[in-house]
Amino acid sequence: MRLAFAALLLAAAPALASAQPPAPTNRGPMTQTQLPPPPRAEQRPHSYERHGVRIEDPYHWLRDPGYPTVDDEDVLNYLRAENSYFEAAMAPHQPLIETLFQEMRGRIPEDDSSVPVRDGAFEYWWAFQPGAQYRTWYRRPVGGGADQVIFDEPREAEGKQYFRLGAMEVSPDGRYAAILVDDDGSERFQLKIRDLTTGQDIETVTEVGIGQPVWTADSRGVVFTEVNDNWRSYRARLHRLGEPVANDRTLYEETQNVAFTVGVGHTQDRKYILISTGENTSNEVYLVPSDNPTATPVLIAARRPNIQYSVDSAHDKLWILTNDEHVNFRLAEASPERPGEWRTVIGGSDEAYLRGITSFRDHLVIQERVNGLDQVRLRSYDGQEERIPFQEASYTVGLGANPEYAPSTYRLSYSSMVTPPTVYDYHPDDNRLETRKVQQIPSGYDPSQYVTERLMVPSRDGRQVPVSIVYRRGFERNGQGRVFLYAYGAYGIATPPAFNTNRFSLLDRGYAFAIAHIRGGDDMGYQWYLDGKLERRTNTFNDFVDAARGIIAANYTQAGRIAIQGGSAGGELMGAVVNSDPGLWGAVVADVPFVDVVNTMLDETLPLTPGEWNEWGNPITDPQAFRTMLAYSPYDNVRRQAYPPMLITGGLNDPRVTYWEPAKWNARLREMRTDSNLQLMKINMGAGHGGQSGRWTRLREVAEAYAFMLTQNGGADVQPAR
Repeated sequence: MRLAFAALLLAAAPALASAQPPAPTNRGPMTQTQLPPPPRAEQRPHSYERHGVRIEDPYHWLRDPGYPTVDDEDVLNYLRAENSYFEAAMAPHQPLIETLFQEMRGRIPEDDSSVPVRDGAFEYWWAFQPGAQYRTWYRRPVGGGADQVIFDEPREAEGKQYFRLGAMEVSPDGRYAAILVDDDGSERFQLKIRDLTTGQDIETVTEVGIGQPVWTADSRGVVFTEVNDNWRSYRARLHRLGEPVANDRTLYEETQNVAFTVGVGHTQDRKYILISTGENTSNEVYLVPSDNPTATPVLIAARRPNIQYSVDSAHDKLWILTNDEHVNFRLAEASPERPGEWRTVIGGSDEAYLRGITSFRDHLVIQERVNGLDQVRLRSYDGQEERIPFQEASYTVGLGANPEYAPSTYRLSYSSMVTPPTVYDYHPDDNRLETRKVQQIPSGYDPSQYVTERLMVPSRDGRQVPVSIVYRRGFERNGQGRVFLYAYGAYGIATPPAFNTNRFSLLDRGYAFAIAHIRGGDDMGYQWYLDGKLERRTNTFNDFVDAARGIIAANYTQAGRIAIQGGSAGGELMGAVVNSDPGLWGAVVADVPFVDVVNTMLDETLPLTPGEWNEWGNPITDPQAFRTMLAYSPYDNVRRQAYPPMLITGGLNDPRVTYWEPAKWNARLREMRTDSNLQLMKINMGAGHGGQSGRWTRLREVAEAYAFMLTQNGGADVQPAR
């Protein structure tokens, strides 16, 4: 089954906000003076000069020169010492951590399962067995028959410190599955072929796969992508079942631009395999007939700077979404015989930001955002249109798993700050939403006890920044409340106003939870993203600070009572705002933070660096880009001042934000801060960018972060409202 598993895996992934921060206590927070002295990383002289500026980097040695192998004992001893210090500091709070963990676990069904998705002769779904950390994947014949286990994650993960199912694609004839698994967090996936009639793996195709594989029409070949030694997805290959791996054919290899990465997919009508290559702002796509995968790939349109496009196929036409004429994209059509000649179907608009299209038999389904609010538009091929109506003033919605070309209904995923994740089937014939599943909360949930609002806060340059807020009824706007503020703000990734069960452990202890929809994301359109990158990157940080000040002005809280959290590029945000406005924050959690910006972007041997220059700038060749990022890079701007309590996390095997970024930043903060507030670092020694695997293990890490916030920012002694 192809797209169904891709969509089911996506739907099964934890929301970005699921690792979000905690709440505060009435007791005074523990300080570093109440603990043994924290570890201190040795300073070893290291400096370099770039564009006439000398950079001192005394913690450079924390990068193991043998990376990605990390076996330098000095490095490992420092990381272990920090982990031991973390354990010692959190030991007194284990009862609180356990309480939070049990609260959050009690909101999750032990035997949760997905709504079955039909694809061809079978329908597919996943389910958790009570107590299980991982899912089991099933299918059954559409016409009736026994359930079949096709992949048992708990069994596959047994005995492993880390386990992640990256992709599973069933062949068109239903016999085989192409399965990608990562067992150390490095995001280098082993690709195996499993015969579903026997349950046995029959071939190992590669040890360095990544992304979503695609089957050929005859179910005898699989197209996949591989990463090189620098963790760059650089080529698409074709493997034929039963043939030696040495005979695999390279369909496309990116040789022109080291910043470009390669991915594969297929059109909704299954006629074409799509091979794409690109980076954050530019790409090109090739068509390969799925029934003739060795045919020469046909280029749709050559790459151009700052021009992106995506492609689908239906009714012997290509349907193309592109920003070539308008920043918010237009929809065009083209003939497969002349794929580069595009004719506008829906023009670009300042109001409607077109985010994605899927071409089904009966409709083009357009996912868009209007005035910052998600919409789903159906357009028939004769031009008639309708938007699916939703009643709440603020929500998030999008297409769910819809693998078939000619479905009678369209699967949607929906939630809001107060409405649990809901699976709908939309019936276009009578404009009707059918509820297929509402996330159950076993410990109980009464939506009438919670209120959600949307503020528009003026930024310092006059732009209006949306802030979504949710709190329990009875929260007093008297300036004394506590707020947990979250944001990401990069790569054009919006942070939707979605539901999160973990959050109620904060709300029920008197917190308001807020999302700042800052520039750098595409929450308010593609220009919103462009206005938070490159030379405009500081807009992202300023928006976050101004959102906090707006929340204070609206009398939700006061300075020093705001807990904040962000991860990855959002961790960079955390680093920037603690340098610029440390007095605003009562506690900070920075997960896998991208904080050593200058050094990382100067190092083109690192996995992501060349592909990131269009996001951050190229400090190697551009002196102004160098000076811009040097002015905000969190590691380079740590100064001698007081900092709020901080918890910093990282992963030893993380290929996205390498472990030494949080380690170096942590070391410099320890050296420079003038206060006795608690600072902790936890490095997952057997995991990568997403932290530990397994739903309960991951949940316990959330509970640790919440406990840190509650004990440092206040609220740990508050009995949760019932």
